[in-house]
Amino acid sequence: MPRRTTRIYRPTSHNLTRLARALQRGELVATPSETVYGLAADAFNAKACRAIYTAKRRPATDPLIVHFADRRTLSELGETNELVERLARGFWPGPLTLIIRKSPRVPAIVTAGLDSVAVRMPAHPLFRQLIRAAGRPLAAPSANPFSYISPTTAEHVRDGLNGRISYILDGGACAVGVESTIVDARDPKHPVILRPGGIPAADISAALGRDIPQRDKKLGSTTAATAPGQLIRHYSPRTPVTLHAELTQRIVDAIPADEAIVAFGPTSARLATAQKNRRSFVLSPDGTGASAARGLFHLLRRLDQRKFPRIHVERAPAGDPWSAAINDRLERAAARTT
Repeated sequence: MPRRTTRIYRPTSHNLTRLARALQRGELVATPSETVYGLAADAFNAKACRAIYTAKRRPATDPLIVHFADRRTLSELGETNELVERLARGFWPGPLTLIIRKSPRVPAIVTAGLDSVAVRMPAHPLFRQLIRAAGRPLAAPSANPFSYISPTTAEHVRDGLNGRISYILDGGACAVGVESTIVDARDPKHPVILRPGGIPAADISAALGRDIPQRDKKLGSTTAATAPGQLIRHYSPRTPVTLHAELTQRIVDAIPADEAIVAFGPTSARLATAQKNRRSFVLSPDGTGASAARGLFHLLRRLDQRKFPRIHVERAPAGDPWSAAINDRLERAAARTT
C-alpha cells in the first residue's frame, strides 16, 4: 500500500468534523475508546472495511466489531432478543460486545463471511462524538499491526501504523486498557463469554442471575472466528514471554540476570536483586486487577522496546474479577503456534 503521512489530531470540534468527513469518504481513522484505540471505518462501506485489514495485515478470517452511538442503530445491524436487550440496558454504553444475527446490510468483510456480527456501544465520549459526526456505525478493531500489543495511547498507534493511515484522534490514555468482553447472545437461553475483557464475568452473571460459561477455544489464523481475540497467539510483544503462576524466590533466583521480571503486585525482598539491576517491574502498583489491566499493554510495549531476551510475567491471582481478562491476554502473548 502507498505510504501516507500519519498525523495525530487534537480533539477539537474542527478536527472531529475533519475526521468524520474522512470516514464518510471511506478513509480510516484511529480513535480512542475506553478499552484500547481502534482503527475505524464506515461499517457499511465494504471497501473501507477491507482497507482496515490491509493496514493492519489482518487475516480476513478475523471479524470486526461494529460500534454505534444510538441504540436505534442496532436494528440496522442485526436481530435483537430479550438477552441482548437485557445486557444492553445493564452495560451499554461500555466495554461489552454482543454477538447477534447480522443484517444483510452489514458487508461480509466485516463479519468474516459469517451470519453473525459483533456490536458494541462504546462509552468513550470522543468515540461517540466521532460516530455521531460521521452519521454511521464504525467498524473498528484495535489500531495496531495484527497480533501485536494493542495500543492504549495515540503514540502507540503511530508507532505501529505510521505511514499506513493518515488520521489519529488523540483521546489520551485508555481508561480500561484491555479489549471489551464478548458475549455470544444469539441464543437467549445459552449465552457464552467468548472473550473476557472490560466487564468482569461476575458482573454479567449477576445481571442475568445465573453463571455464564466461558468458551476457552483458541483458533489458528485460517479458521473463521465468531468474534475477535480468539486466536492462539495475539496481543504479543516480539520478545518471548514466559508465564509463572507465582514468582517464588526459587524461580526468581533461576531467571538469567539479563531477562525482565514482572510481578503482578507490590514486590517484596524476593525481587530486591532484580530491582537493583533495573530489570524488575510491577504490573499493578496497588495490587488490583483494574490497575493491572489499565497498564498491561503499556508495560509490555516498554519492555519490548528494551529488547530483553525474555520477559517473565506473574499471572494475575485467582479471585480478582479482572484475572480472567489479564491472564487471557498474557496466555496469548506467551503462546507459540509452531
